[in-house]
Amino acid sequence: MRPAFAGIEKKALQLGDYSIDGLEDICVVERKDLSDLIHSCTTERIAFVKRLKLMAAYPHRLLVVTSTLSQMKSPYAHTNVDPNRTMQFLVATLAGLQVPFIFSETHELGEELVASYLYQVHLYHWLESHDYGPFLSDNDL
Repeated sequence: MRPAFAGIEKKALQLGDYSIDGLEDICVVERKDLSDLIHSCTTERIAFVKRLKLMAAYPHRLLVVTSTLSQMKSPYAHTNVDPNRTMQFLVATLAGLQVPFIFSETHELGEELVASYLYQVHLYHWLESHDYGPFLSDNDL
């Protein structure tokens, strides 16, 4: 499989794990594997909620969970955290903060999702900033 990111620059961002060079003020992607998500929703909840509230102010924001929904909804090994608690946290994040989330079965598929999302954000931004409007072609997305 080819790497989804080509020519990336690794640097600290003010918020999130991924963005687009020059669009860091409008685009943020946070990525969590399942154990990190559980930890963020429980032990680190206050800090995570603060980051999600900051993300909510960005026009383009996405939370990518590297797990399947069925894994997230199944009992967790080595913790007594109720999977429903994690699910309700994500749904509250979507409903209350309008921060969308998506599940990715593997790290590699998550990387592809993030790359595709960032590409589309960049493309639509370019179209609109060059007066083409927010459409790739007439009567389409």
